[in-house]
Amino acid sequence: MPSTSHLPPTVAARPASRWARLVDSDLFYSFTHSPVTILSALVTLVILAAALLAPVIAPHNPFDPATLNLMDGFTRPMQPNEFTGNVYWLGTDAQGRDLFSAILYGSRVSILVGFAAVAFAAVLGITLGLIAGYRGGWVDSLIMRIADVQLSFPAILVALLIFGVFKGVVPPALQDRMAVYVLVVAIGLSDWVQYARTVRSSTLAEKNKEYVQAARVIGVPAPMILLRHILPNVMGPVLVIATIGLALAIILESTLSFLGVGVPPTQPSLGTLIRVGQDFLFSGEWWIVFFPGLTLLLLALAVNLLGDWLRDALNPRLRR
Repeated sequence: MPSTSHLPPTVAARPASRWARLVDSDLFYSFTHSPVTILSALVTLVILAAALLAPVIAPHNPFDPATLNLMDGFTRPMQPNEFTGNVYWLGTDAQGRDLFSAILYGSRVSILVGFAAVAFAAVLGITLGLIAGYRGGWVDSLIMRIADVQLSFPAILVALLIFGVFKGVVPPALQDRMAVYVLVVAIGLSDWVQYARTVRSSTLAEKNKEYVQAARVIGVPAPMILLRHILPNVMGPVLVIATIGLALAIILESTLSFLGVGVPPTQPSLGTLIRVGQDFLFSGEWWIVFFPGLTLLLLALAVNLLGDWLRDALNPRLRR
């Protein structure tokens, strides 16, 4: 028999690339084998891309008074206007604004507020949840009691309360400029509790594990333990909450704008367009409220379905 010393050395296998690991992961398999999830992702990406590229895609700037023609008002979808002969895909509103362009620009505001509110709520909730779970004692009790009190009020009432305080404190000349920022803060403060409670429970389970105890023994500061060791291990549930919370934040923003306490009319969102359209719903101009409402429905439903898939994919107990 030949000596094994004369055999060529075994070539070490190269580590798989990130893309190869992603393709081989259970998450990618779950995504590619769920038609509903793929369709939801496509709808979400199309609406996001259309909103981001609104200045390029939109045929008109609906918020530039110089480009509006009142004679184009109440033009039906895909039908020529009886006075000007202009044709609009989704029709126009009472001011002659192209509804397709208005939806693209309005979606930008709704999506921007939704993402910013979710980011603010996540940062606040994760921070308080980590502190409450790691410190325990009276700090944990204080934060959780505040969370319990807030859970007794609907999110929309908390947001309306913040807006009421804002209207009474900020001068009227600055209210329109700061409306979007106040809207983000109002929605974020109404949604941080879910993140805090979830992160707290995960932190309570993680802080007693051996790797955290070892970090304490070698003298790693508590903030570093929270950021480097505990936080990465509690991000799974947070991603699920953030995905579902994005849809809820967009709906809450639209609800507030529909009630007239959201963004100013000079930069309307989907909720503002729906509020304007409902005034003409029973006079026959159905398209003014229908198409913004349909866009909001598709966006919220698609993001919710993505959140449900992500929850099932990250939790092996829920896999079928």
